[in-house]
Amino acid sequence: MTTNQYQMLINGELVSSSTTFEVVNPDNEEVIGHVPQMDPEQVEQVLASAQAGFDVWSKTSLAEREALMLKYAEVLEAHKDEIIDLLIAETGKPLDNAEYDFGMFTTCLRYFIEEAKRVDQPVIVDPDGRFHHYVTRQPLGVVVGFLAWNFPLLNLGYKLGPALAAGCASIIKPSQVTPLASLRCAELALEVGFPPGVINIITSSDYDVTNPLLTSDIPALFTMIGSTNSGVKAMRTACTSIKHFSVELGGNAPVIIYDDADVKKAARNIVDLKFTNSGQVCVSANRCFVHESVYQEFLAEAKAHAEGLVLGAGRQQGRLMGPVINEKERSRIQGLIDSAVAAGAKVELGGKAPADRKGFYLQPTILSNVSTDMEVASDEIFGPVLPVIPYSDDDDIIAMANDCEFGLAAYVYTTNLQRGMQAANQITAGSVCVNEVHYAVHLPHGGLKQSGVGKDCSRYSLQEYLTNKRVSVLVND
Repeated sequence: MTTNQYQMLINGELVSSSTTFEVVNPDNEEVIGHVPQMDPEQVEQVLASAQAGFDVWSKTSLAEREALMLKYAEVLEAHKDEIIDLLIAETGKPLDNAEYDFGMFTTCLRYFIEEAKRVDQPVIVDPDGRFHHYVTRQPLGVVVGFLAWNFPLLNLGYKLGPALAAGCASIIKPSQVTPLASLRCAELALEVGFPPGVINIITSSDYDVTNPLLTSDIPALFTMIGSTNSGVKAMRTACTSIKHFSVELGGNAPVIIYDDADVKKAARNIVDLKFTNSGQVCVSANRCFVHESVYQEFLAEAKAHAEGLVLGAGRQQGRLMGPVINEKERSRIQGLIDSAVAAGAKVELGGKAPADRKGFYLQPTILSNVSTDMEVASDEIFGPVLPVIPYSDDDDIIAMANDCEFGLAAYVYTTNLQRGMQAANQITAGSVCVNEVHYAVHLPHGGLKQSGVGKDCSRYSLQEYLTNKRVSVLVND
């Protein structure tokens, strides 16, 4: 792929900046694009643009919003192959993963505008019969969204979908590591006819420049997907005025494999989840607790299934697993593996970077004899490493699963319905999947504890972009 110059979308126009920064393909380590390094004066421009866009879009009827959002989805799908090629180039994704990433963007556009038609505005009974009380839902305001690099367009859909449907204007900053597909989607928004300022997509790798997006009193909502550390810093910076927050942050998902589980199914499910997107998934299995009576069986099944993975990106054949995003991340993950092995863990599969190819690849890795005090179990891995931890009947497995600052996702495998339901009730996480991994746009997604506040997906996400205004009308004086 040739190296291209990209532009930002501000106030309905494509704009450049005085400087740029590079985007690198993690599959071959080549520079594939240059994107604008946002200038300080452009920050003020985009804030003013979004405010003006909100003033128009918030008064635009739901029917008009629907027509434009559905048209946008159609325009995006007409350019699907081109956009997926960009996703593959900037992320190193295999084709099926890139198709899923792209598909979630258009799915969110269609889902949230349909969900907006079902927003209720309830009437509240007046005890004295003197007033007619009701709650009205109105667009919240300007939304600033900072996105993660692992699923560029899925993340864009999670934020832009509900914002557009609710009548909010957005300033979206994709990750500086993977901005190319998002910027191309911004260009295509111009073909649709959104009012200027409704969609603004900007790029920067300098938080000192973009911090005014957070400190300004124009945004009503700050939303992001990223690490807990980054989220805390961003929210601290943004607390210069009253704002709403919706942030999906770090995770360290536990898996509990009970002694009565369907071990083969559990192993295949967890391996598929763990090595999807090279383990760079916020809900990825991170601490796999397996009952000692089925521990060796689980390891054998997991290893056999993972051995079928082939390192590669894009349209190559086979069950592909792509590279991690960059050398910094690969070195960090390799350090977790090496530290665990030094502390007594055993490498059942993988454990190293391949020596015979370019790109930031790391072998799919399974570790046995892992203990909870190892960094690979206590820290979010965000890479293709599955630590498998044995437990016995003497252990309080729910307490072990909950012994973590994060609470984003969890997984339970058992053939005992009562045991599965009890575990789901007792595990402190924003979502718990019992006997199969399942996520969808109509299901709420978000964390507890240090994994964030608010929700992506579902009607609960849409509600965060709307006000709750109580109106009382005197009807019987």
